[in-house]
Amino acid sequence: MNQNLKEFYFFSDFLNRKVYSHSGKKAGKIVDFVAERIEPYPMILGMVIRAGRKKFYLPWEKAIQIEPRIILPEGNLVDLNAFLSGRDVVLLRDEVMDKQIVDTYGAKVVRVNDLHVLKIDSRLRLVHVDVGFRGLMRRVGWEKPVDRILEWLFSYKLPNQFISWKYVQLLSGSDLLHLSVSQKKLSHLHPADLADIIEDLSGRERSAIFHALDPETAAETLEEIDPKIQKALIETTPLEKASDIVEEMSPSDAADLLGDLSEERAEEILEGMEQERAEDVRELLVHPDESAGGLMTTAYLSLTPDITVEAAISRLKSEAPNLDIIDYIYVVDEEEALQGVISIRDLLTAHSQKPLSEIQTPRVVSVKQDEDQNKVVDAFAKYGFRALPVLDDENRLRGVISFRSVLDVLAPDAG
Repeated sequence: MNQNLKEFYFFSDFLNRKVYSHSGKKAGKIVDFVAERIEPYPMILGMVIRAGRKKFYLPWEKAIQIEPRIILPEGNLVDLNAFLSGRDVVLLRDEVMDKQIVDTYGAKVVRVNDLHVLKIDSRLRLVHVDVGFRGLMRRVGWEKPVDRILEWLFSYKLPNQFISWKYVQLLSGSDLLHLSVSQKKLSHLHPADLADIIEDLSGRERSAIFHALDPETAAETLEEIDPKIQKALIETTPLEKASDIVEEMSPSDAADLLGDLSEERAEEILEGMEQERAEDVRELLVHPDESAGGLMTTAYLSLTPDITVEAAISRLKSEAPNLDIIDYIYVVDEEEALQGVISIRDLLTAHSQKPLSEIQTPRVVSVKQDEDQNKVVDAFAKYGFRALPVLDDENRLRGVISFRSVLDVLAPDAG
């Protein structure tokens, strides 16, 4: 049946548009579209018609005419709830319009202002979401006046800002969130970008996107997030997954996070972690935040002086994924007393069979566990190291402070 379809429409072209019966009587108005939940471009299955206080569904192919007015056949409307029961479909107004979407190209949160549908094989398919100001003006009926004003004042025309629907996926949860990539592809974003995105979202949406991440990605992202939001996210995460996430975090970041939680919640998370990892974090929790002990991490590599360069490189390669400090290897005796330090450059350029004792730098700048954080900052500024070892009163190596931790002290709000 020829519906007189144009080549493309915006969803706002249909929203609240009046519909008429074949006899010319007003039958109601369009309040939503129903689309199939498939990729890459969902087909519009039908319209939701409000007639009085009730909502009905009309299959798209049953419409007699779309232009210049929408004409419906007699007696083809069905109860909306009855149609939706058991069907996996999308209500575009309820589930897409005005929702927030993650624009991965700009790594930011934007809002869906309109939808762009295209005629393909005599049917309409959803091809773009419109996240621009032009879409908002079109939605409220101001597109043409704004165009005229901008053209007259500035010789400027508002551009369309479209995101292809193929980059959009519905995220199930208490409040559906729309992502410009699939959940799996979220892990391709830099954790700092993901952190910015999550911080821009509301509470429910934050939880939805955070809970969709795998533990490793969630841990990397959590390390970049504002501590207050960190606390809220981990408190709403199921205990088993929370333990998995904290276990993947840097020990120092994990200790900072758990230190903000209640003792009961922190202990529950620790009990769900691997014992060795949990003990590393517990050791850090006893130190005040403003001390060197509170800034240090236990994820570093320390080796004895007799180990060869070749063996040290092998150890570094195998343990690197779990290390926070990879710029230096620390040489310790059997009592963990610090003997020297070796930079990665010196390690890689040394003869493979030399013992570490022959290439170590014996004069090591270090700080004590109870040293004030301001003195730690001064030490970094004076010596220009990328990391500083932390010793106890018996000169045993207890941790290492990274330059990043110092940055957190100098600019705590910089992110």
